[in-house]
Amino acid sequence: MAPFFAFLPYTILAVSFLLFLYHFTKKKKFLWNLPLLGMLLEFLLNIDQIHEKITQILGANMGTFLLKGAWLGQMDTLITCDPAIVNCVIKEKFSGYHKGDEWRKRFEFFGNHSLFNTDFDEWKIHRNTFRSFISHQQSQQAVAKTIRRILENGLIPVLEQSSKQCQVLDLQDLFKRYTFDFASSMVTGHNPNSLCIGLPKNPVPEALDDAWEAIILRFLLPESLWKLQRWLGLGKERKMSGGREVVDGFCAKQISMNRKKLSEGKTRISFEDEEGFNFVNCYLTGNEENSPKVSNEVIKDNMVNFIFATADTSSTALTWFFWMLEKNPIVEKKIREEIERNLPKKGDGKNIRLFQLEELNKLIYLHAALCEALRLFPPAPIQIRTPLQSETLPGGHCVDDKTNVLIFLYGMARMPSVWGDDCLEYKPERWITEDGGIKHEPTHKFFSFNAGPRICLGRDIAFNLMKAIAATFIHNYNFQVLENHPVTPTLSVMFRMKFGLLVKVRNKSA
Repeated sequence: MAPFFAFLPYTILAVSFLLFLYHFTKKKKFLWNLPLLGMLLEFLLNIDQIHEKITQILGANMGTFLLKGAWLGQMDTLITCDPAIVNCVIKEKFSGYHKGDEWRKRFEFFGNHSLFNTDFDEWKIHRNTFRSFISHQQSQQAVAKTIRRILENGLIPVLEQSSKQCQVLDLQDLFKRYTFDFASSMVTGHNPNSLCIGLPKNPVPEALDDAWEAIILRFLLPESLWKLQRWLGLGKERKMSGGREVVDGFCAKQISMNRKKLSEGKTRISFEDEEGFNFVNCYLTGNEENSPKVSNEVIKDNMVNFIFATADTSSTALTWFFWMLEKNPIVEKKIREEIERNLPKKGDGKNIRLFQLEELNKLIYLHAALCEALRLFPPAPIQIRTPLQSETLPGGHCVDDKTNVLIFLYGMARMPSVWGDDCLEYKPERWITEDGGIKHEPTHKFFSFNAGPRICLGRDIAFNLMKAIAATFIHNYNFQVLENHPVTPTLSVMFRMKFGLLVKVRNKSA
């Protein structure tokens, strides 16, 4: 026991010092740059509220500051929420910035041949593939049919059972299942039916969540440390490795199934057969500019890209949107009134009502409310680029190929200089013009769908996906978040809720 008591005073002193640092760093508006550690220690001390801490520092530094990396492999990072810098990096000088090797090392889970991870000529090839699929004449029809089928056969039975049995539902999990079933249907032609009564285990979205949480730590920790964790199979790195096996297995099975169907007589996509029109077959049949000899690895990487770009972002946005409705009941009331005013009831009004996508285009206030949720809670709150050479950015900030530029969307939404003095308010009206239309903000200001040449190709699909379930839910059901349920973001690349969003649902006609 003697050695223990000998070190006890030093342990108490060290813990007390760390607690002092923790409470002190909550209040100050600058970062310590320590020898060897750079600014890493302070970020770790503020890990539980890192989004707010970065926003606070950005506000005190005119929207941009330099984060000094730790010794042993971390680059310096210029963190910004200045729309002028975003416009320069993402649009005006797009060819002078890339995601680069440092990005790909951290996002290796998503493959080396995906739209998400590639640059330059290879990126253009993948983008053309996505564009040819999304813009195809059959795509809109497939989107509409798939959404309606999932709502009718998946969502409604789950909500009805929950309403009748007074069950608690996690809306975040519900939305993940809805968007995953949609994305999987569009990508593979197969609906996994994860959104069904009983809510079975959903391994692929769970694997993606694990990956997002591991990847954010790769940006916060020195490279040598997270690589050691990966080698030893510890912590988040172990979970991400296991998740990759799950995702690889899912993709391999779906590619094999589609190859088998084609070998049995379908040599090209058959638009008379709904199962024939899917993203995997876009590769396998040599449709448009794709080669029929493309490797399974390329197909797999871009399958994962399509799924997370469609499912993870939309489900995250929907979760925060419904939380905003809980906090702002007047907004929910206005959406209900808009639906009733623009989409008259059919029959006696007691049956569950589903809406056609073209009907949803009339719901301007719903669209504005979704935009406002996306502004305040961007699903992917950071974007990173690395310059190819030395560059002086707007505001006089100098960067080079050893400096990352991190665009912090969460902070941009909370800057009065960008969105006005009411920037912290959830205010859908800011998105509506005087003549009652949707106000279109510059993409380097409203950056939730990216901007410039990399702007999201699936923006319209995302809005259809979100509006369809939001209108169905709000028109047919009431919901209430459980009292004292904690709502806070998890530490992840995706802006997920750490504890989900637990609610009780009641059919309005019950």
